[in-house]
Amino acid sequence: MNQLPPPVRRAQTRQDQPAAGTAAGFRPATKDGRKARVSLQGVSGSGKTWTGLSIAWGLAEGNRFGVIDTENGASSLYVGERGIQFDTLQMDRYDPRLLIEALESAAKAGYPVIAVDSLSHFWKGTDGTLDQVEKAASRFGGNSFAGWKEGTPLQNDMVEAILTYPGHVVATMRSQTEWVLQENARGRREPVMVGMRAEQRKGIEYEFDIAVEMNIENRLRVLKSRCPALHQQVLERPDGVRDLAKPILDWLRSNPAQ
Repeated sequence: MNQLPPPVRRAQTRQDQPAAGTAAGFRPATKDGRKARVSLQGVSGSGKTWTGLSIAWGLAEGNRFGVIDTENGASSLYVGERGIQFDTLQMDRYDPRLLIEALESAAKAGYPVIAVDSLSHFWKGTDGTLDQVEKAASRFGGNSFAGWKEGTPLQNDMVEAILTYPGHVVATMRSQTEWVLQENARGRREPVMVGMRAEQRKGIEYEFDIAVEMNIENRLRVLKSRCPALHQQVLERPDGVRDLAKPILDWLRSNPAQ
């Protein structure tokens, strides 16, 4: 397994000398060394765990990757499927600082890809950000402003650790759900479960390079993509390796002539 350097919480930059003719402090833009950040959100049963694992396997290109599992070992049910091999770290407390520590350990172990299944627990699970805010607020007489003053930096540090991990990161998130009445093929109205926004801080999906949502029929819709090949794609029963990991790797490795 290739060893990766430990994460450093700062923006990815290059230290090359400026090319001739560029202004002081500016350098030629390049994707060299960039790693993908992919989020998948969906309702229970939409296939986000399997799809996330297959994307991670494709990005790992045959190397074992790591999975930070908050779903009672659900990811392990897929080990060996289509040759996928990975190591897991089981978690039952979801303090954002614990995720930071897990990412640091994964970097030291040299995992080229880390999958987090799921990131939602670190928002609303036991000791997650919302728990931290409530505990802090209770120390100040229920003052929610004081609670968020402590909780927000924890959340921000966690996101920064994800963004600066020295390998690829694939994170799943649960979606808030509701039932709506829709007309079926027989013309009858029936309740249908639909996904809402991710169960995480509002807008967190836009911290990622590629953000997708999946519905109960295993249809994937790209919400946001910096990878042009995936822009506004809708995929039925997607193959994570072929349909997502490959175009992502092709994009990251393509650099126009300087």
